[in-house]
Amino acid sequence: MIKVGKVYIQILPLYCVMKLTVVLEKGEDGWFVVHVPSLRGCISQGKTKAEALKNIKEAIELYLEPDTEELLEFEGEKVSVAI
Repeated sequence: MIKVGKVYIQILPLYCVMKLTVVLEKGEDGWFVVHVPSLRGCISQGKTKAEALKNIKEAIELYLEPDTEELLEFEGEKVSVAI
């Protein structure tokens, strides 16, 4: 675990993987729209299925990325959990 300012960050092994189901639909404009039902508001799109899936992976990463400023508001012990 590495301390960065007041926040501890743990570097996880590459085998930690979270699998999420996404819904891929073709929009009226021909673009593919993809959203993650379990992550409210996590939506992306792409001209192709492959591009839409690549974009939603980035959107999921950003959605789940901790806000270090927000973490400072909590007094309790910070613990990382790999899924």
